[in-house]
Amino acid sequence: MTRSSPKHPQGLPTKKQVLDFIQSSDTPAGKREIARAFGLKGQEKIKLKALLKDMAEEGLIDGKRTAYHRMGGVPKVTVLRVVDIEDGEAIAMPDNWEPDAEEKPPRLTLREMKGKGGKRAPALKRGDRVLARTEERESGWIAFPMKKLPARSEGLLGVVEIDKAGKAWLAPVDKRIRSSSPISDVGEAEAGQLVLCERTGRSERSGVKVIEVIGDPLAPGAFSLIAIAKHGIPHIFPDAVHEEARRASNLKLSESKREDLRQLPIVAIDPADARDHDDAIWAEPDGKGGYNALVAIADVSFYVRPGSALDREARKRGNSVYFPDRVVPMLPEILSADVCSLVEDETRAAMACHLHIDGEGKVTKFRFTRALVRIHHNIAYEDAQREVDSGKPPEYLEHLWGAWKLLAAARHKRDPLELDLPERRVQLNDKGEIDEIAVRERLDAHRVVEDFMIAANVAAAKALEAKNAPVVYRIHETPAREKLIALRDYLQTLGMKLALGQVITPGLFNRMLKDVSDEAEKAQVMEAVLRSQMQAYYGPANAGHFGLALSSYAHFTSPIRRYSDLLVHRALVDAYGLEQPKPPGSLPATTGLSDRDRSNLSQITDAISQTERRAMEAERDTIDRYVAAWLSGRVGETFDTRITGVQGFGFFATIEGLGGDGLVPISTLGSEYFSHDEAAHALIGEKSGTRFTVGDRLKLKLAEANALTGALKFVLPDSDTSAIEPRGRRPERKPRRDAQKKAGNHTVGKRGRPGNIRHQGRRRK
Repeated sequence: MTRSSPKHPQGLPTKKQVLDFIQSSDTPAGKREIARAFGLKGQEKIKLKALLKDMAEEGLIDGKRTAYHRMGGVPKVTVLRVVDIEDGEAIAMPDNWEPDAEEKPPRLTLREMKGKGGKRAPALKRGDRVLARTEERESGWIAFPMKKLPARSEGLLGVVEIDKAGKAWLAPVDKRIRSSSPISDVGEAEAGQLVLCERTGRSERSGVKVIEVIGDPLAPGAFSLIAIAKHGIPHIFPDAVHEEARRASNLKLSESKREDLRQLPIVAIDPADARDHDDAIWAEPDGKGGYNALVAIADVSFYVRPGSALDREARKRGNSVYFPDRVVPMLPEILSADVCSLVEDETRAAMACHLHIDGEGKVTKFRFTRALVRIHHNIAYEDAQREVDSGKPPEYLEHLWGAWKLLAAARHKRDPLELDLPERRVQLNDKGEIDEIAVRERLDAHRVVEDFMIAANVAAAKALEAKNAPVVYRIHETPAREKLIALRDYLQTLGMKLALGQVITPGLFNRMLKDVSDEAEKAQVMEAVLRSQMQAYYGPANAGHFGLALSSYAHFTSPIRRYSDLLVHRALVDAYGLEQPKPPGSLPATTGLSDRDRSNLSQITDAISQTERRAMEAERDTIDRYVAAWLSGRVGETFDTRITGVQGFGFFATIEGLGGDGLVPISTLGSEYFSHDEAAHALIGEKSGTRFTVGDRLKLKLAEANALTGALKFVLPDSDTSAIEPRGRRPERKPRRDAQKKAGNHTVGKRGRPGNIRHQGRRRK
């Protein structure tokens, strides 16, 4: 048998041959791989070692003996950190990039990451770390993720604390993190200041250094800044985006290419503190028992063109983020709060959804146009409700309520999921201080707008399906079988049945709740039903909307604050020939979907689903901090609460009418042993049989309210609060091993760590 000729020339290679081999190798190329490729032995290996050392000193290669790469390049397999999302694709940089002062780090485009069984994994987001295989192509660097790694930056936002010995510590503002980190470099930060840090080494014990001083953690506006920093929410628009927004705001509206609806008394009904107005509605009787209606939506696609700097920034943000004291908008304010916003008595560009609602509340016809509108009135929900309740509302409101009653009747027949989920509202005074925290009142006015928006969203999805056009669906899938099994097992503990062989519908859950007469038990069942639901997301493949009992659903009504809606508008522009005249200047001509939009729709929808979750977490965290701050002066008081969750380490409860989940540690329940019944969502006393179950209402004493973390802790009214350990406490200094031995301490682990200190307070959080 003849051996195949070697791929590389044999003998000591030249520098160019080494560089070519490193670059062309499919696997990490170290000294051993280079020697094998060129057939080197004995003294030649020693010469190769010297050659590689020379090349490293000349700046030709970088890395270690086990894996070299071209200087300025990237190792074949390395850890990357996602730094941006562009056009739905994750952009990453090497996690430990230490280039020369003037050398820019390479930017790598991450290809789609696969999950278990070859399924597509959740989209990567800013700050994620992955182990990836890299490749340099003519178009630039690309990377293929192998696995996602734990975040190293988690918990690096906190408050500087100085101990008695003068050592600085970072007290976390994340309530999931219990221990402080030593600060090796404080910089210009002072004790008590909120700072952003980064780790100085690979392990948590290596310490952190301050990279940004944010300021007073309890100052007005600080809570939203904490959330912005913690979740990595982009909140500063680049100059190029501001400049493009300014140019876009000066675009002239074509009267000949738009339907003129300025004569209609269209109204925008919004919260009293609304920062933008992207939807307005109108209706009038058709004389046959039904209504002709209109949903007018800000025509953002006219101003934000695909591929523009504005578009790239909007896609990266994914959505606006709303805090009690500020909004982080998806679009610059000149567009979001001015030119695009449907404000009273101003001509505005709109995408109009014309609906015909028959006498049974069914939408029998719909069409979409680009229009000019002039909003008749911006009115708050409360004011609109007051006008209607007066018995003498203006005609435009009377017609809206009449059309809504038909839509509501059709909704009732459809039987969507009805869960009573209160929304907390934080009211601030002029100084940014908390004035009031209360549950937002649910009015018919809210339902009117909601049902009009749902009708328009359904119409948008069906209109695009009729043209076989791309659709960004809002998807809420039927509960997964494992969630239904858990729900069935829990309901059995209450003497209720859930047959898994039947078709699961929202109405099934509604009837289940109606059959429960006891309010405490109903709260328990509602919590369980909520936990059984899947998380909604965006995607191009329709799977229906279970919660709304709709087969096709898209988001069309909020393009100022949601990128998903902007994509739906662009698809409608293409499908129904709604393009506008080409604008002068450098702005892109098209207002429809770009080729990149169409080809990357799965990646884009994954990315904006992630940004939506990021926004929800940031908003919830901020509300929790405001609630904790509001309650910090009421520690020791007793409140009416309801249990919302049970774990082996205790149970969580929320204050009725206010919100704010707090933990009741199991250690504060007395000396009795409590077992955790996971199926029943209960803690059960071994001797007394005392039960603490999800949905139970009980009085609890507030033992701790930490405004920095948003954490609350409760105890039973007659408990001793000294049993509770505060979060964020600096770990006790551990004695040296030799000192422990002399003291006869037998809890020392193999590496000299006290065996019962290392995990103290980590599992019970």
